Amino acid sequence: MSSKKQKLRSRNKWLIGNLFAITAILMPISGQAIVPYIYKPEVEALKKTGLTIGRTAAQLIQIGKHRDAARLAELAVRVEPEDPRLWSILAEAQLRSELFNEASRSLAKAKKLDPNKASLWFAEASLAIKQNKIEVAIPLLDRGLELEPSNAGGYFHLGNARVLQKKLPLAAKAFKQASDINPSFWEALNNEGLVHFEMGNLKQAIKSWRKVLTIEKNAEPMLALASALNAIQPGNEESIELAINALAKNPNYVSSQHQKEQLWGTKLRQATSQLLTTPKLESAVDRAQANSDAKTQL
Repeated sequence: MSSKKQKLRSRNKWLIGNLFAITAILMPISGQAIVPYIYKPEVEALKKTGLTIGRTAAQLIQIGKHRDAARLAELAVRVEPEDPRLWSILAEAQLRSELFNEASRSLAKAKKLDPNKASLWFAEASLAIKQNKIEVAIPLLDRGLELEPSNAGGYFHLGNARVLQKKLPLAAKAFKQASDINPSFWEALNNEGLVHFEMGNLKQAIKSWRKVLTIEKNAEPMLALASALNAIQPGNEESIELAINALAKNPNYVSSQHQKEQLWGTKLRQATSQLLTTPKLESAVDRAQANSDAKTQL
């Protein structure tokens, strides 16, 4: 055999021997399998991730992206299912997206995790009111106020529920409790005026709306006050000026249907209708009707 062939055979033996050696290293020991390394995050890391996602969802709610917020909050509760705050954020996003059944389930989960959180009872009551389940909402609000008796918003929603029940004295009491807790809570003062007007307490209603306008120059108390003053002295200049300014600020209030949606009673809507037929308001009413996005006009 030539020396060249011997060298080639020796080289082949060396390659085969090394190949078997490498294979032996890579082959698993009998009875074992190769298990890839998988990263398993710590519990605290998961919680932080869930909270971060939840905060982002809450920010989306604030800017009106409710459906996106709901999807993100769903991810947050999957990451951290034992945090009632995340379920609460999910419920709010679902509520604002009008996903009422889903919101109800999320609130139930949040309450199970934290049954003494007043805001969860208030949120569930708000959902019941939106679904026109007023009799369900009242005990939920009462329970929330037991847990947090200084919550002005709770009394405000209780007042609204009492208005829908047509229990006006109880509504007036709830609104008064809200404004006593928070004197700058102009919405409570405004609704207190609405209730007093329906009960025939014109002076008290006027007093409430005048006080509101020292806090917030809002179209609703402006037009309500104008209607009340016009009921006492038809066509007076203050009524005309207030009505013009109110309709310019929010033309939707030209609509009786919009007024009703804001819990204006029959008496106030009738008084407002009478005011808006005043000849001096014809141009202002025409502009409001043209600019209003309310479905039903006068």
